[in-house]
Amino acid sequence: MPDAPPEPTSTPSPLAGIERSGHVALVEMRRPPHNFFDVALLAALADAFETLEREDGCRAVVLAAQGRSFCAGADFSGGRRNDRGALYAQAARLFAMRKPVVAAVHGPAIGGGLGLALAADFRVTCPQARFSANFTRLGFHPGFGLTHTLPRLIGVQQAARLFYTGQRIDGARAHAIGLADELAESPEQTRERALALAAEIAASAPIAVESVRATLRAGLLQQVQAAIAHESAQQQLHFETADCREGLAAAAQRREPVFTRC
Repeated sequence: MPDAPPEPTSTPSPLAGIERSGHVALVEMRRPPHNFFDVALLAALADAFETLEREDGCRAVVLAAQGRSFCAGADFSGGRRNDRGALYAQAARLFAMRKPVVAAVHGPAIGGGLGLALAADFRVTCPQARFSANFTRLGFHPGFGLTHTLPRLIGVQQAARLFYTGQRIDGARAHAIGLADELAESPEQTRERALALAAEIAASAPIAVESVRATLRAGLLQQVQAAIAHESAQQQLHFETADCREGLAAAAQRREPVFTRC
């Protein structure tokens, strides 16, 4: 007889909670309303992933969030700067996960939040969600490995348009271009659909699933790490420019930026 699935349990955490039900685990970001990330939040997510990786009873993971947004990226309010080396070291840990991950993107996934969504194997979203690689509108180079993961997912042409314009697209458009895999009817149904997909994955033989995943993602961690190293160097240059200062100020003041190429 096969082993019975583990009983549903919950593991409390101030930043990233874990809930288990059967062979599916839910990892939830708990920094509402927008789940802006910093080193502490990304480390909490990576720790949760590593905890679940060690559990044979866990066969698939759903990454979800409390609040209005899935993740609005890094918090630049008040001119705040994060330690990019430490930040991206934690981001890279998420790509080292060996078990399948489904992201439930019920609300905005902006900037680095989009990068976080792309660390997952699949994304379930809804028409009300918003996606944006808005880095150039802020005056600096994309990060979080997106220069590798985004064109890998939707193609160079679609990725270039999102990068160059910084435009914000809704969940329906994201689904149409392959950025999302499923489109739920509402934010409330997004998590439900993501859990259903994870359960479908968990019904397959776990050793085989993890082996196929490793084949399909072979070299991805190393490619993301290389992309992050290049992105971080470019960001360091751009953060010193007047255009970057203008972009961040304009975003804080909710106005259009006036760039001067300096």
